[in-house]
Amino acid sequence: MTETSLPNNDLKVRVDSKQILSIALPITLAILVPQLNLLVNSIFLGHLSKEALGNAGVTGVFYLIFAVAGHGLNSAMQSVFSRYAGSDDSKAFKTILAQGIRISLQLAFAFILITWFLAPIVFKQVADPISYPMEMSFLKIRIVGLPFLYLFQMGNAFLIASLNSRFLIIGFVVEALFNILFDYLLIFGKFGFPAMGFNGAAVASVLAECIGMVVVFMVIYWSGLKRKFELLQNFQYNKIISKEVIKIAFPLVLQFIISLTTWLAFFLLIEERGPMAKAISNTMRNVFGLAGIFIWAFAGTCNNMVSNLIGQGREDQVIPLVKKISLWSLGLCFLMIAFLNIAPEIFFKLFGQDESFMEEGIKVIRVVSLGMIFMSVANIWLNAVTGTGKTKVNLALEIIAIAVYMSYTFYYMKLHYISLSVAWSNEFVYWGSILIMSSFYMFSGKWKSKAK
Repeated sequence: MTETSLPNNDLKVRVDSKQILSIALPITLAILVPQLNLLVNSIFLGHLSKEALGNAGVTGVFYLIFAVAGHGLNSAMQSVFSRYAGSDDSKAFKTILAQGIRISLQLAFAFILITWFLAPIVFKQVADPISYPMEMSFLKIRIVGLPFLYLFQMGNAFLIASLNSRFLIIGFVVEALFNILFDYLLIFGKFGFPAMGFNGAAVASVLAECIGMVVVFMVIYWSGLKRKFELLQNFQYNKIISKEVIKIAFPLVLQFIISLTTWLAFFLLIEERGPMAKAISNTMRNVFGLAGIFIWAFAGTCNNMVSNLIGQGREDQVIPLVKKISLWSLGLCFLMIAFLNIAPEIFFKLFGQDESFMEEGIKVIRVVSLGMIFMSVANIWLNAVTGTGKTKVNLALEIIAIAVYMSYTFYYMKLHYISLSVAWSNEFVYWGSILIMSSFYMFSGKWKSKAK
């Protein structure tokens, strides 16, 4: 790769579909690869046993709590990066990235300690006693990959904000290929490797995340971006930038932790419904991952572009931009969902389960699809709020939506259980609440500079 010398004003975004897609499509490809990776992981475990497939749902959601905490920091980094890019101050990128790396490593090691020492106490009280030893053994291995994941995310945040999202796919493809390879070798013990079963998936993921981290920083180096922006030279503490990142990041990190903790509570409630319900719910997690690739890509694009426009002083263009991105997200998500609903049998056959599994799973996928439609628009508006830097508002919206979600979930999981598909309709309730509140806030104009 050769260095590309772009003037600073090239970092200013435009409000048109070409600009939106130039940022979103590389992110889409980058998100698609790890989601396919998670799908393959679940397929391997499905062929190992139904219990392993079900346990992957609980452990996967637990790990996701800390993974999305990193995503919260990642979103804050994108917001800060983009604000400086929009105001023609790309010289600050080197300091922003350095402080993001410092903060992310501190956060990762704190979460590792929580998983090793506090999680066993909590899980022992609420998890299925038979599944508990396997789940905790897996998590203690899996969490070791967190520092690598966070550094990987920091590199990606820089690539997106500097309008170099075309490079994202490289790190994700390499990570995914190695994860699939290590899954095959370590779960089943192929080519002389130990057959580690369920724990093999954890070791495979840690190794792949380490490789992905190395690759993304190699890309930054070989593309000339490291030299152009003078990156990774000084990691000294910078109070001003760190405070700015933490101010935006803390509410987002807390928001994502609360959100995924409630999803973990949902999965733990599902444990009471037996291995079949757990296994089906884990496949629904894969549905969210696959059908949501466009949603999360356009959500990240919205965060980046809204922040960039505000940095340019073009606040009047924010709402038209969010509407345009919402339409793209809705349309492409609808295509993914249509495919899953036209031929759901093809999807469920991948997991090597029986006809009863498929029959029940199809009912659930119909309900989940409706929730995904609402998510495709709601997530865009929620990330528009993130892009304004008003992350305390994000947190407040999340708390309200979670309260509604958990009330609904508790009623239909504990007090009046009807079926698994009815239980999964809680996603419709959650994203509907998010859509109403976040769009109302954006249209109110309270986020504008004059309202600060």
